[in-house]
Amino acid sequence: MGRRAVLEVSNLSFQYEDMTMVFDLTVPRGECLALLGPSGAGKSTLLSLIAGFETPTAGRIAIDGREVTALSPAERPVTSLFQEHNLFAHLTVFQNVGLGLDPGLRLRPDQRDAVLQALQRVGLAGLEQRLPAQLSGGQRQRVALARSLVRRRPLLLLDEPFSALDPGLRLGMLDLVDQLRIEHGLTVVLVSHNPQDALRIAARTAFLHDGRVLAEGATAELLARTEPAVLRSFLGVQQPIESDG
Repeated sequence: MGRRAVLEVSNLSFQYEDMTMVFDLTVPRGECLALLGPSGAGKSTLLSLIAGFETPTAGRIAIDGREVTALSPAERPVTSLFQEHNLFAHLTVFQNVGLGLDPGLRLRPDQRDAVLQALQRVGLAGLEQRLPAQLSGGQRQRVALARSLVRRRPLLLLDEPFSALDPGLRLGMLDLVDQLRIEHGLTVVLVSHNPQDALRIAARTAFLHDGRVLAEGATAELLARTEPAVLRSFLGVQQPIESDG
């Protein structure tokens, strides 16, 4: 018997200008699924629909067996992490992470301990009182990741959060996400333009094009496919030229 699906997206429709997007997707518990595709394919839109930031015209979203299609973002068991980390410049590292537990920062002792543990896990122990401006780009993304951790939501959505980082830092952050996924039993959906990101941490990958999932499968297998042609074009792989002889 397969693992129970944490995320089920069924016939989910969304109208974007003159494009009708329709998504179908299932992500088993504890898995990391990568969403690859060219700009405008619908990757970020799909994440926004799952998180509740956009409203579909039809279809269904279920998370952990519960339909959430009509719920507000705050009511969904989802945490989203974007390229823009959305830290508050006037709050310390500790306070920015604490917002994940209480918007008013009225933290109980156990919640304060949870913040400290999350910061230690992402390698920021000792930096609790710094302001975001005193941190590097990689450190700021670690603060945002720590805030995601303390929320303890089963589904983590990553919309190219590390794309602005240097290659070494980006790979290090992907590895950290993968470790946290295993340790905390998270289910992760990662949007990326970079196939190497998918190979790094995603067991499965879905390729999106023109608002549809055109191909899906084990990451290495999908990236080696010769069809569809738009997938090969996205990957920069030339189709073989047949000889006339």
